[in-house]
Amino acid sequence: MRFGVLTGGGDCPGLNAVIRALVRKGVKEYGFEFVGFRDGWKGPLEGLTMPLDIATTRGILPRGGTILGSSRTNPFKIDGGVTKIKENLAKMGIDALIAIGGEDTLGVATKLDQLGVKVIGVPKTIDNDLSNTDYTFGFDTAVNIAVEAIDRLHTTAESHHRALIVEVMGRHAGWIALHSGLAGGAACILIPEVPFSIDKVCEWVESRFKSSYAPIIVVAEGALPQDGELITKDKTLDAFGHVKLSGIGYWLAQEIEKRTGKEARTTILGHIQRGGTPTAFDRVLATRFGLHAITAAYEGDWGKMVALHGTKIARVPLASATEKLKTVDPELLKEAEIFFG
Repeated sequence: MRFGVLTGGGDCPGLNAVIRALVRKGVKEYGFEFVGFRDGWKGPLEGLTMPLDIATTRGILPRGGTILGSSRTNPFKIDGGVTKIKENLAKMGIDALIAIGGEDTLGVATKLDQLGVKVIGVPKTIDNDLSNTDYTFGFDTAVNIAVEAIDRLHTTAESHHRALIVEVMGRHAGWIALHSGLAGGAACILIPEVPFSIDKVCEWVESRFKSSYAPIIVVAEGALPQDGELITKDKTLDAFGHVKLSGIGYWLAQEIEKRTGKEARTTILGHIQRGGTPTAFDRVLATRFGLHAITAAYEGDWGKMVALHGTKIARVPLASATEKLKTVDPELLKEAEIFFG
Protein backbone atom coordinates (compact mmCIF):
# COMPACT_ATOMS: atom_id res chain seq x y z
CA MET A 1 0.00 0.00 0.00
CA ARG A 2 0.99 3.60 -0.58
CA PHE A 3 0.23 6.18 2.13
CA GLY A 4 0.11 9.97 2.17
CA VAL A 5 1.14 11.59 5.47
CA LEU A 6 0.34 15.18 6.46
CA THR A 7 0.64 17.45 9.49
CA GLY A 8 -1.90 20.27 9.86
CA GLY A 9 -2.65 23.22 12.11
CA GLY A 10 -0.24 24.75 14.59
CA ASP A 11 3.15 23.05 14.78
CA CYS A 12 3.86 20.99 17.88
CA PRO A 13 6.87 19.24 19.47
CA GLY A 14 6.62 15.52 18.67
CA LEU A 15 5.28 15.68 15.11
CA ASN A 16 8.53 14.40 13.65
CA ALA A 17 8.56 11.50 16.12
CA VAL A 18 5.17 10.37 14.76
CA ILE A 19 6.37 10.61 11.15
CA ARG A 20 9.54 8.65 11.98
CA ALA A 21 7.59 5.85 13.71
CA LEU A 22 5.00 5.57 10.92
CA VAL A 23 7.65 5.24 8.25
CA ARG A 24 10.03 2.98 10.18
CA LYS A 25 7.39 0.37 11.06
CA GLY A 26 5.45 0.78 7.83
CA VAL A 27 8.49 0.12 5.65
CA LYS A 28 10.32 -2.48 7.75
CA GLU A 29 7.36 -4.54 8.95
CA TYR A 30 4.67 -4.09 6.31
CA GLY A 31 6.55 -3.07 3.15
CA PHE A 32 4.46 0.11 2.72
CA GLU A 33 5.44 3.15 0.65
CA PHE A 34 4.98 6.71 1.89
CA VAL A 35 4.58 10.15 0.35
CA GLY A 36 4.86 13.28 2.48
CA PHE A 37 2.22 15.92 1.77
CA ARG A 38 3.61 19.37 2.45
CA ASP A 39 1.85 22.11 4.42
CA GLY A 40 -1.17 20.35 5.85
CA TRP A 41 -4.28 19.93 3.69
CA LYS A 42 -2.70 22.27 1.14
CA GLY A 43 -0.49 19.31 0.14
CA PRO A 44 -3.12 16.89 -1.18
CA LEU A 45 -5.17 19.85 -2.43
CA GLU A 46 -2.37 21.21 -4.64
CA GLY A 47 -0.27 18.07 -5.08
CA LEU A 48 2.65 19.34 -2.98
CA THR A 49 4.78 16.37 -1.94
CA MET A 50 8.19 15.32 -0.67
CA PRO A 51 9.88 11.90 -0.41
CA LEU A 52 9.24 10.06 2.84
CA ASP A 53 11.31 6.98 3.61
CA ILE A 54 13.65 5.67 6.29
CA ALA A 55 16.54 7.80 5.00
CA THR A 56 14.57 11.07 5.07
CA THR A 57 13.27 10.39 8.59
CA ARG A 58 16.63 9.63 10.22
CA GLY A 59 17.71 12.06 12.94
CA ILE A 60 14.36 13.84 13.26
CA LEU A 61 13.25 12.38 16.62
CA PRO A 62 14.53 15.31 18.76
CA ARG A 63 13.56 18.02 16.27
CA GLY A 64 10.64 20.33 16.98
CA GLY A 65 8.25 21.50 14.28
CA THR A 66 7.49 19.24 11.32
CA ILE A 67 9.63 18.29 8.34
CA LEU A 68 6.43 18.27 6.26
CA GLY A 69 5.44 21.84 7.05
CA SER A 70 1.94 22.86 8.10
CA SER A 71 -0.90 25.26 7.34
CA ARG A 72 -4.46 26.03 8.37
CA THR A 73 -5.88 25.22 4.93
CA ASN A 74 -9.49 24.06 4.99
CA PRO A 75 -10.38 22.18 1.76
CA PHE A 76 -14.09 22.40 2.59
CA LYS A 77 -13.86 26.20 2.26
CA ILE A 78 -12.39 25.95 -1.23
CA ASP A 79 -14.57 25.40 -4.32
CA GLY A 80 -14.06 21.84 -5.50
CA GLY A 81 -11.50 21.24 -2.73
CA VAL A 82 -12.58 17.72 -1.87
CA THR A 83 -12.77 16.71 -5.54
CA LYS A 84 -9.21 17.99 -6.09
CA ILE A 85 -7.95 15.97 -3.13
CA LYS A 86 -9.59 12.79 -4.40
CA GLU A 87 -8.22 13.37 -7.91
CA ASN A 88 -4.69 14.00 -6.64
CA LEU A 89 -4.73 10.91 -4.42
CA ALA A 90 -5.83 8.77 -7.38
CA LYS A 91 -3.25 10.36 -9.69
CA MET A 92 -0.41 9.64 -7.22
CA GLY A 93 -1.61 6.14 -6.40
CA ILE A 94 -2.23 7.01 -2.75
CA ASP A 95 -4.40 4.35 -1.10
CA ALA A 96 -4.95 6.09 2.26
CA LEU A 97 -4.05 9.11 4.38
CA ILE A 98 -2.49 9.46 7.82
CA ALA A 99 -3.59 12.85 9.17
CA ILE A 100 -1.69 14.20 12.19
CA GLY A 101 -3.40 17.21 13.72
CA GLY A 102 -5.73 18.83 16.16
CA GLU A 103 -9.40 19.77 16.17
CA ASP A 104 -9.46 21.37 12.71
CA THR A 105 -7.19 18.92 10.87
CA LEU A 106 -8.98 15.89 12.30
CA GLY A 107 -12.34 17.55 11.64
CA VAL A 108 -11.44 17.62 7.93
CA ALA A 109 -10.20 14.01 8.17
CA THR A 110 -13.53 12.95 9.71
CA LYS A 111 -15.50 14.51 6.84
CA LEU A 112 -13.22 12.92 4.23
CA ASP A 113 -13.66 9.53 5.91
CA GLN A 114 -17.42 9.96 5.63
CA LEU A 115 -16.94 10.72 1.91
CA GLY A 116 -15.08 7.47 1.30
CA VAL A 117 -11.42 8.51 1.70
CA LYS A 118 -9.45 6.01 3.80
CA VAL A 119 -8.04 7.92 6.78
CA ILE A 120 -6.30 7.23 10.10
CA GLY A 121 -5.96 10.12 12.57
CA VAL A 122 -3.21 10.94 15.06
CA PRO A 123 -4.10 13.54 17.74
CA LYS A 124 -1.81 16.54 18.09
CA THR A 125 -2.24 19.73 20.11
CA ILE A 126 -0.31 21.52 22.80
CA ASP A 127 -3.68 22.58 24.26
CA ASN A 128 -4.60 18.98 25.24
CA ASP A 129 -8.23 19.73 24.31
CA LEU A 130 -9.04 16.78 22.00
CA SER A 131 -11.65 14.41 23.39
CA ASN A 132 -11.31 10.65 23.87
CA THR A 133 -7.56 10.75 24.61
CA ASP A 134 -6.07 11.38 28.04
CA TYR A 135 -3.16 13.40 26.67
CA THR A 136 -1.90 14.67 23.33
CA PHE A 137 1.79 14.99 22.56
CA GLY A 138 3.13 18.54 22.65
CA PHE A 139 1.23 19.36 25.84
CA ASP A 140 3.96 18.15 28.18
CA THR A 141 6.60 20.18 26.32
CA ALA A 142 4.43 23.32 26.38
CA VAL A 143 3.81 22.96 30.13
CA ASN A 144 7.52 22.47 30.83
CA ILE A 145 8.40 25.58 28.80
CA ALA A 146 5.78 27.60 30.70
CA VAL A 147 6.99 26.33 34.08
CA GLU A 148 10.58 27.24 33.27
CA ALA A 149 9.42 30.77 32.38
CA ILE A 150 7.40 31.06 35.61
CA ASP A 151 10.36 29.85 37.70
CA ARG A 152 12.57 32.53 36.14
CA LEU A 153 9.95 35.24 36.55
CA HIS A 154 9.55 34.55 40.29
CA THR A 155 13.03 35.92 41.02
CA THR A 156 12.70 39.08 38.94
CA ALA A 157 9.20 39.73 40.32
CA GLU A 158 10.46 39.51 43.90
CA SER A 159 13.52 41.67 43.16
CA HIS A 160 11.35 44.49 41.82
CA HIS A 161 8.24 43.93 43.98
CA ARG A 162 6.06 43.59 40.91
CA ALA A 163 3.07 41.51 39.98
CA LEU A 164 3.92 39.50 36.88
CA ILE A 165 1.32 38.10 34.51
CA VAL A 166 2.24 35.10 32.35
CA GLU A 167 -0.10 34.61 29.38
CA VAL A 168 -0.08 31.09 27.96
CA MET A 169 -1.91 29.43 25.07
CA GLY A 170 -5.39 28.01 25.54
CA ARG A 171 -8.22 29.39 23.42
CA HIS A 172 -11.07 27.35 24.89
CA ALA A 173 -9.28 25.05 27.34
CA GLY A 174 -7.05 26.02 30.26
CA TRP A 175 -4.96 22.85 30.56
CA ILE A 176 -1.60 24.57 30.00
CA ALA A 177 -2.48 27.38 32.44
CA LEU A 178 -3.72 24.95 35.10
CA HIS A 179 -0.75 22.58 34.95
CA SER A 180 1.95 25.24 34.61
CA GLY A 181 0.35 27.44 37.25
CA LEU A 182 0.18 24.59 39.75
CA ALA A 183 3.73 23.45 39.01
CA GLY A 184 5.06 27.00 39.05
CA GLY A 185 3.46 28.14 42.31
CA ALA A 186 1.21 30.82 40.79
CA ALA A 187 -0.69 33.24 43.02
CA CYS A 188 -3.73 32.59 40.83
CA ILE A 189 -4.67 30.77 37.63
CA LEU A 190 -7.24 32.09 35.17
CA ILE A 191 -8.77 29.77 32.56
CA PRO A 192 -11.45 30.07 29.82
CA GLU A 193 -13.79 27.60 31.54
CA VAL A 194 -14.29 29.79 34.65
CA PRO A 195 -14.89 33.54 34.15
CA PHE A 196 -12.86 35.41 36.76
CA SER A 197 -13.54 38.34 39.08
CA ILE A 198 -10.93 41.07 38.67
CA ASP A 199 -11.67 42.18 42.23
CA LYS A 200 -10.81 38.69 43.51
CA VAL A 201 -7.62 38.65 41.44
CA CYS A 202 -6.58 41.95 43.02
CA GLU A 203 -7.32 40.50 46.48
CA TRP A 204 -4.99 37.59 45.77
CA VAL A 205 -2.32 39.97 44.47
CA GLU A 206 -2.41 42.13 47.59
CA SER A 207 -2.46 39.07 49.85
CA ARG A 208 0.71 37.73 48.22
CA PHE A 209 2.46 41.09 48.61
CA LYS A 210 1.54 41.17 52.32
CA SER A 211 3.35 37.84 52.68
CA SER A 212 6.50 39.50 51.26
CA TYR A 213 6.23 37.54 48.02
CA ALA A 214 5.61 38.90 44.53
CA PRO A 215 2.58 37.35 42.81
CA ILE A 216 2.70 35.48 39.51
CA ILE A 217 -0.64 35.30 37.71
CA VAL A 218 -0.95 32.61 35.01
CA VAL A 219 -3.69 33.33 32.50
CA ALA A 220 -4.83 31.39 29.43
CA GLU A 221 -5.24 33.55 26.31
CA GLY A 222 -8.97 32.72 26.17
CA ALA A 223 -9.74 33.60 29.82
CA LEU A 224 -12.73 35.89 30.34
CA PRO A 225 -13.46 38.44 33.05
CA GLN A 226 -16.94 38.16 34.55
CA ASP A 227 -19.34 40.29 32.46
CA GLY A 228 -16.47 40.84 30.01
CA GLU A 229 -15.68 39.92 26.43
CA LEU A 230 -12.97 37.88 24.75
CA ILE A 231 -9.95 40.09 24.08
CA THR A 232 -8.81 39.69 20.48
CA LYS A 233 -5.90 40.98 18.41
CA ASP A 234 -8.17 42.04 15.54
CA LYS A 235 -11.38 40.94 13.85
CA THR A 236 -9.82 38.70 11.19
CA LEU A 237 -10.63 34.98 11.05
CA ASP A 238 -8.58 32.02 9.85
CA ALA A 239 -9.85 29.35 7.42
CA PHE A 240 -11.59 27.54 10.28
CA GLY A 241 -13.30 30.68 11.64
CA HIS A 242 -11.01 31.31 14.64
CA VAL A 243 -10.24 34.87 15.80
CA LYS A 244 -6.70 35.84 16.79
CA LEU A 245 -6.49 36.09 20.56
CA SER A 246 -4.11 38.53 22.22
CA GLY A 247 -4.21 41.03 25.04
CA ILE A 248 -5.78 39.52 28.17
CA GLY A 249 -2.38 39.67 29.91
CA TYR A 250 -1.92 43.38 29.17
CA TRP A 251 -5.49 44.14 30.21
CA LEU A 252 -4.89 42.37 33.54
CA ALA A 253 -1.69 44.31 34.19
CA GLN A 254 -3.48 47.63 33.62
CA GLU A 255 -6.38 46.67 35.90
CA ILE A 256 -4.08 45.43 38.68
CA GLU A 257 -2.01 48.65 38.60
CA LYS A 258 -5.14 50.80 38.56
CA ARG A 259 -6.87 48.96 41.41
CA THR A 260 -3.94 48.12 43.71
CA GLY A 261 -1.31 50.73 42.95
CA LYS A 262 1.22 47.93 42.51
CA GLU A 263 3.46 47.76 39.47
CA ALA A 264 2.52 44.96 37.05
CA ARG A 265 4.16 43.55 33.94
CA THR A 266 3.06 40.98 31.36
CA THR A 267 4.99 38.23 29.61
CA ILE A 268 3.26 36.53 26.66
CA LEU A 269 4.93 33.21 25.91
CA GLY A 270 3.17 32.77 22.58
CA HIS A 271 4.89 30.54 20.05
CA ILE A 272 7.79 29.79 22.40
CA GLN A 273 5.45 27.13 23.80
CA ARG A 274 5.28 25.40 20.42
CA GLY A 275 8.96 25.41 19.51
CA GLY A 276 12.10 23.48 20.27
CA THR A 277 12.93 19.97 21.37
CA PRO A 278 10.07 17.77 22.63
CA THR A 279 10.30 16.34 26.13
CA ALA A 280 11.02 12.64 26.63
CA PHE A 281 7.33 12.08 27.49
CA ASP A 282 6.20 13.67 24.22
CA ARG A 283 8.78 11.77 22.17
CA VAL A 284 7.62 8.45 23.61
CA LEU A 285 3.89 9.23 23.28
CA ALA A 286 4.29 10.51 19.71
CA THR A 287 6.35 7.44 18.76
CA ARG A 288 3.75 5.07 20.22
CA PHE A 289 0.97 6.92 18.39
CA GLY A 290 2.86 6.52 15.10
CA LEU A 291 3.49 2.81 15.61
CA HIS A 292 -0.14 2.09 16.50
CA ALA A 293 -1.51 4.29 13.69
CA ILE A 294 0.32 2.35 10.98
CA THR A 295 -0.78 -0.94 12.56
CA ALA A 296 -4.40 0.27 12.41
CA ALA A 297 -3.84 1.06 8.72
CA TYR A 298 -2.34 -2.39 8.09
CA GLU A 299 -5.45 -3.94 9.66
CA GLY A 300 -7.73 -1.72 7.55
CA ASP A 301 -9.32 -0.07 10.60
CA TRP A 302 -10.17 3.15 8.76
CA GLY A 303 -11.89 6.17 10.27
CA LYS A 304 -10.12 5.68 13.58
CA MET A 305 -7.82 7.83 15.70
CA VAL A 306 -5.15 6.46 18.02
CA ALA A 307 -5.56 7.66 21.61
CA LEU A 308 -3.99 7.36 25.04
CA HIS A 309 -6.25 5.65 27.60
CA GLY A 310 -4.35 5.25 30.85
CA THR A 311 -1.05 3.76 29.73
CA LYS A 312 -2.46 1.93 26.70
CA ILE A 313 -2.84 3.15 23.13
CA ALA A 314 -6.44 2.62 21.99
CA ARG A 315 -8.37 3.22 18.77
CA VAL A 316 -11.43 5.45 18.82
CA PRO A 317 -13.75 6.78 16.10
CA LEU A 318 -12.27 9.88 14.44
CA ALA A 319 -15.49 11.80 14.99
CA SER A 320 -15.28 11.28 18.75
CA ALA A 321 -12.12 13.40 18.96
CA THR A 322 -13.71 16.55 17.63
CA GLU A 323 -17.42 16.36 18.44
CA LYS A 324 -16.74 18.36 21.60
CA LEU A 325 -13.64 19.92 23.15
CA LYS A 326 -12.07 18.42 26.26
CA THR A 327 -12.11 21.32 28.68
CA VAL A 328 -10.95 21.69 32.28
CA ASP A 329 -13.44 20.57 34.92
CA PRO A 330 -13.96 23.61 37.21
CA GLU A 331 -13.46 21.24 40.16
CA LEU A 332 -9.80 20.91 39.16
CA LEU A 333 -9.39 24.68 39.43
CA LYS A 334 -11.06 24.60 42.85
CA GLU A 335 -8.42 22.11 44.00
CA ALA A 336 -5.73 24.61 43.04
CA GLU A 337 -7.40 27.60 44.77
CA ILE A 338 -5.95 26.65 48.16
CA PHE A 339 -2.64 28.02 46.82
CA PHE A 340 -4.08 31.32 45.53
CA GLY A 341 -3.26 34.59 47.26
